[in-house]
Amino acid sequence: SQDMSAHSGQPFQTTGFQTSIDIARHQSYNVVPLAGQKRQPSRSPDQNIYPLNPKNSSYSVTDNSSSKDGRKLDFIRPSVTLPKSGLVASEICFMNTLAQEASRRPPEEDATPQESTHGLPSLTDPRFGLPSSLVANFAAVGVTNIYQWQASCLLGPGLLEGKRHLIYTAPTGGGKSLVADVLMLKRIIENPSRKAILVLPYVALVQEKLKWLRRIVQDVEKYIDDDNDTPAGPGHPRWKRLQKSIQVTGFFGGSKTTASWADTDIAVCTIEKANSLINAAIEECSIGDLGVVVLDELHMLDDEHRGYLLELMVTKLLLLQQDIQIVGMSATISNTELLAEWTNANYFISTYRPVPVDEYLVYNDAIYPAATSRQLFQTISKLTATAVTPPSDTLPPHGIVKRSIFKQLANPTTNAMVALSVDTVTAGYGALVFCGSRHACQIFAALISEAMPDPSTMSIDEVNKRLDLSAELRSLPSGLDPALETPLIKGVGFHHSDAGMTTEEREAIAQAYNQGILKVLVATCSLAAGVNLPARRVIINGARMGRDLVGPAMLRQMCGRAGRKGKDDAGETYLICGSSDLQAVCDLLEADMPAIESCLAPEKRGLKRALLEAIATGLVSGYEAIKEYVKCTLLYRTVDKKLSYSIMNSALQELVDENLLHSNDEESYVATQLGQAIVSSAFAPEDGLFVYEELKRALQAFVMDGDMHIFYMFTPLQVGATTQIDWPIFRDQLDSLDESGLRALQFVGVQPGFVNTMVQSGASLKENTPEEVTRARIYRRAYTAFQLRDLSNEVPLQAIANRYRIPRGAVQSLAQQCHGFAAGIVKFCQRMGWGMLAAVLDHMRDRLEAGARADLLEMAQVAYVKGWTARLLRDNGFRNLRALAEADPKDIVPVLMMANSRKTQRNQLHPAEAERYLKKLRAKAEVIVASANRIWEREMQVELEE
Repeated sequence: SQDMSAHSGQPFQTTGFQTSIDIARHQSYNVVPLAGQKRQPSRSPDQNIYPLNPKNSSYSVTDNSSSKDGRKLDFIRPSVTLPKSGLVASEICFMNTLAQEASRRPPEEDATPQESTHGLPSLTDPRFGLPSSLVANFAAVGVTNIYQWQASCLLGPGLLEGKRHLIYTAPTGGGKSLVADVLMLKRIIENPSRKAILVLPYVALVQEKLKWLRRIVQDVEKYIDDDNDTPAGPGHPRWKRLQKSIQVTGFFGGSKTTASWADTDIAVCTIEKANSLINAAIEECSIGDLGVVVLDELHMLDDEHRGYLLELMVTKLLLLQQDIQIVGMSATISNTELLAEWTNANYFISTYRPVPVDEYLVYNDAIYPAATSRQLFQTISKLTATAVTPPSDTLPPHGIVKRSIFKQLANPTTNAMVALSVDTVTAGYGALVFCGSRHACQIFAALISEAMPDPSTMSIDEVNKRLDLSAELRSLPSGLDPALETPLIKGVGFHHSDAGMTTEEREAIAQAYNQGILKVLVATCSLAAGVNLPARRVIINGARMGRDLVGPAMLRQMCGRAGRKGKDDAGETYLICGSSDLQAVCDLLEADMPAIESCLAPEKRGLKRALLEAIATGLVSGYEAIKEYVKCTLLYRTVDKKLSYSIMNSALQELVDENLLHSNDEESYVATQLGQAIVSSAFAPEDGLFVYEELKRALQAFVMDGDMHIFYMFTPLQVGATTQIDWPIFRDQLDSLDESGLRALQFVGVQPGFVNTMVQSGASLKENTPEEVTRARIYRRAYTAFQLRDLSNEVPLQAIANRYRIPRGAVQSLAQQCHGFAAGIVKFCQRMGWGMLAAVLDHMRDRLEAGARADLLEMAQVAYVKGWTARLLRDNGFRNLRALAEADPKDIVPVLMMANSRKTQRNQLHPAEAERYLKKLRAKAEVIVASANRIWEREMQVELEE
């Protein structure tokens, strides 16, 4: 950037247009914002604005005239009170020189390339070989042309033919996914008998990609020769024939899908589910059906908790040497060449961003270009050391955030965050604010909403959409979170993925922000990697995740959310920091991306699982074959060769000592029944051994006259290791147990006397010795088992959250984690030959998934009908699936109102708010009846076929 030292003597220009946001504020645009048309910064008096009623600060709209576009106004409601602004955001003053720099920026490629855009390659290019139906679907979502780097990457040797692997990197927002999508879809369309696996790290990303892919493949057919297709008949059932349509299925924890590997063409999976699918395919000798594996967010290889699973998958595929194309991509990898060498792949590195992004550092009310962070730190050091006159070579700021007169904004970092957020909205754009914790998100969202423009400046359409959002959240069984109620009306929401919000809340908030209904979204850092939500301006309020400073990769991901193609023509990021973090933040801004390392190293213990899975699935058995397998790991590429074999031998010996492998004179290895059970259930060796000891002990005296023993067994080990126990609540729940439940918990090691001691002392569990660690795990799992019991006994989510003083999202997250763990326990028992125990556990797993007792399992298959709702429907006359399928939706609405949170029932809603709420419930009732009809018809069809 231009050296600004020559301008150090210039006064700040309060009328300057310094950033793209500031420029936009003073211009009129006919562009489409995040979604829909954006509101102009200023409006004429005759436009549809709420008139303020000064008597009661509420809005009374009675105008039945048509809007400017001829649309009849449909928002007429009596005296609905909306919040007024309580704070005024500080003014931001920029130097004129920033505007001059912006005006000198060279033109970029259009954010959403079209056919006439600078001669960019078109997807209709015969070199890509894509069917017209697929090209049309891409065009429907705004993709007709591709960037030059994407074309160069795709046309690399052997890639479109599926003969070469590919590892590539590109900045966030640079179009990475399109390259992998084209390669994957082309492979599936041209090879109808082959399948694809797309691996993503988070459930939210899987769900998002699932919807997008289903839209892209709609009406796209695989190349099948009907004359040579497998004929239907006794040996070839009709449902086993190759289908021309492309089936996309999601595999992730908590998924309700009944589709299997055989039923899908493209499996969109989390890391754990993808590894299980590949293991099963190897064991069943159907791995030849796999044609392509796409690994998104490849930097997860370095994740200490899950990275080794990615390395396991790739290692197994490399050893097989089958015709399976591997495509890996990331925005934050520095050693792409090493990964390409490991996988014997083409590699491609792109630094192109279709939307220019300006990055700034905000410190002590002043704004500096991030590129000058080191010079800034030197300037601060000089100013600190100089008591009289500042040195002449100090770095001048490019902008100033004026101090606020409000006490709530006295902190410079908070003042800057609020000012930048409101400044963005005033210009007609959206802002994404990152904070370090869930609590901070809620506090800052409320603070920003207080400074947002007064509701009297909002259009009828804007308020309508926000009230619809409130009604949608209010219609959820858990109701509308009070912390969201006021900010939503002002166009501000918060989003965090650490179990503080339910899945439905997060999805609704994210969708509203993406559609432009919400203008500011305050989120934890995890959102940067978990959901694709772009913004014109990204504001990072401190570069911390909890107490720890974020790494360079996470910082790049957060900054990468600014200025996404098709949404904006420019982007900005502002990293706000205080004096205590200044040096660390300056170092962070200059830090290189970390190199990816293997997670199979001895201290991470991943090689044990890698070897056990390879041997248990029959991939390898002989010692020399195992050595060849180790040669296919990333570990072998990054450590001394002799050391890698030494690590291998140590891991093999441990597996033998733990009775997971059996060795024949160290020449060959086979998995024991226990080893097979652990791999089949997708447990890590250490977790599998713990489960084995518990189940073996349970078989000696399983408490069958109650459910508590099963709920304890179903508590995930990871949850049991992190749960915080509220001891008075533990004691109350223990006292409420019947004789069977108390006997079950005493059998696993819970002592009521110890619980009473913990209540009286107020102490925390000690975990200094192995014995103390084991005891702590037992008590945490027992405490969590109470929550599972309530979930399965139809206690509403909100009631459980209140009872245990935990967020609603934490309860829902527990249920989702338990589904996968319970399935693993059942498979483990089946492989061990414990059929009776497996049957009992499997039945309870169904109850846990449905959140209901046994008599409601059939009805709980219906959409929106779970637990408490299912019980209310049954008690109010809809006693089975058929009754629900034949119901009139309007008769179901009163029951849904009963099922909603008590808080919503207590609230006296304004008539208009009540009508919106009922509208949402009527829509849900229609979905319930339609879902029940589909399930009922399917069951009747099965009976007829039998």
